[in-house]
Amino acid sequence: MRSLSGGQKSKIGLAKLLLQKPDLMLLDEPTNHLDIRSVGWLENFIRSSNVTTIVISHDRYFLDKVCSRIAEISLKKLYVTDGNYSRHMELKAERDKSLQRNYDNTMAEVHRIEGIIEQQKRWNRERNIRTAESKQKQIDRLTKDLEKPEYENYDFSFFFAPDSISGEEVLEVSDLSMVFPGKTLYENVSFQLRRGERVFLIGDNGIGKTTLVKQILKRVRGVRFGVGVTTGYFDQHQMNLSMNKTVLEEVHDMYPRMTDTEVRSALAIFGFRGDAVFEQIETLSGGERAKVALCRLMLRHCNFLLLDEPTNHLDLYSMAALEEALAGYEGTLFIISHDRYFINRLADRIIELKPSGAEVFEGDYDAYLRELERRGTAGPETPEKPEKQMGAGGLSYQEQKRQRSERTKKKTALRKAEQRIAELEAQIEAVTAELDDESLSTDFEKMTECTNRLADLNAELEATMDAWETLAEEVNEFQE
Repeated sequence: MRSLSGGQKSKIGLAKLLLQKPDLMLLDEPTNHLDIRSVGWLENFIRSSNVTTIVISHDRYFLDKVCSRIAEISLKKLYVTDGNYSRHMELKAERDKSLQRNYDNTMAEVHRIEGIIEQQKRWNRERNIRTAESKQKQIDRLTKDLEKPEYENYDFSFFFAPDSISGEEVLEVSDLSMVFPGKTLYENVSFQLRRGERVFLIGDNGIGKTTLVKQILKRVRGVRFGVGVTTGYFDQHQMNLSMNKTVLEEVHDMYPRMTDTEVRSALAIFGFRGDAVFEQIETLSGGERAKVALCRLMLRHCNFLLLDEPTNHLDLYSMAALEEALAGYEGTLFIISHDRYFINRLADRIIELKPSGAEVFEGDYDAYLRELERRGTAGPETPEKPEKQMGAGGLSYQEQKRQRSERTKKKTALRKAEQRIAELEAQIEAVTAELDDESLSTDFEKMTECTNRLADLNAELEATMDAWETLAEEVNEFQE
């Protein structure tokens, strides 16, 4: 066992688990170290099995294929949705928007009412004081259970910007091979890369994908780079990082012309802020080391990137940020990856490395599967039509729609009541001012008219304020 690779150990662990014939399987990152073919087999097994399975995984394609529910821990809370990973992210985005919209709308209402309170206090009459107190109660009700939406710090966002343009022909590989005594990894490998292409290299574990990329970087016989090509390499094991250096030193020593401020600004993009830049590389997690390596690569401004399993060790949101950066990259990409979601997002072509050579497939990973199916070749998995997943709470959509409509009506009525209250208070103030006029004291008829009018206005004001308080409570009871 000690001599086996990580992928082989994972397969034996799975074999032991399946032979137990359990009722419940708990799988912690089961696709780590497995090649695409083995992951495809595992997906098919889980989908066809009646065993309840709980999976921890960062493999988004895997989660889309096998999961019927997703539970995400975020900000010390657990969010559960029906459906696969893609559906979960859609519902998460909708939930975040709804929470933010509810908070913004409520705070806008609070600020508006605060303005009314301030106005009432300036008038400082008994009626105005009562109105201000009532308005403050409304604010208290609105803010009693209101929480400001919080989001995880997913501000890992960056971009790759080449500082030069290569020629049209970027790379040509001709009849490359790797032969050891008694073993041939691959031979007769030939392919070409043109400027701006995004090409992924796939193949079984142990076939020599990393070895092939290193041969290319060493420019061995059979490898030819085009005019003006500048290369940048991402090592999945981060062996090119100095474990005894700090994060700041690691980047600064590679780019000595940059100032400390410039280096720290670059590292801040990758989440290294404050004292975090003084942490030793050896103390960092795999994901943090990957971010240091990506930071160094970003600062090189190369027009040809060769990336070996760049999504390994990254969390889901960092993977998404890397995808965004590479999607906007104007150079050429050659990427080793078993992350099928990642491949689908970016690939123009796929090159499958085999002992007998390299076979080129046009399109993304799903197109690769369809081509294998068309040929009748036994692929790692069978492509399926995506199932429509109904989100949590989908059955209550009509009820939610009715509640939103009802709440809108109530809020409109509430605003109209507040407008009417303001109008009545202004009219009461005007009539009161008339009654205070000394010239009116001799006009009994006019005084009687003003007094009756004032009584009617006060009565309407009382009724309108009662209606306003009822509406305010009803609006507060509705959930966004």
